[in-house]
Amino acid sequence: QVQLLESGGGSVQSGGSLRPSCATSGYTYSTYCMGWFRQAPGKEREEVATIATGGLTRHADSVKGRFTISRDNAKNTLYLQMNNLKPEDTAMYYCAAKTSRWCDPRVSFPYWGQGTQVTVSS
Repeated sequence: QVQLLESGGGSVQSGGSLRPSCATSGYTYSTYCMGWFRQAPGKEREEVATIATGGLTRHADSVKGRFTISRDNAKNTLYLQMNNLKPEDTAMYYCAAKTSRWCDPRVSFPYWGQGTQVTVSS
């Protein structure tokens, strides 16, 4: 079965960096669209970034220029490089997968990891 396992979260000060990763198994990773989402307490879950099978990426306006999503198809692993972190980036970060090579927004993400916590202090 599809399994997603995030790691690499943590606590940093404002301006710091983190690089969460998402190890995957149970499916043909290279053929799936992958994404990072986050949810802060009391807020709705929001899409942070997605990456298609060919490497085409999309990032939310709130993280553009600071976060970069990437994937290593040989290692079946997804990454999120997070630079210049701000307190408003504090949230639980989740990776997700869907069977849409080009990350069609009409297709939902059925597969989710358990999340990794990111906390940014001012």
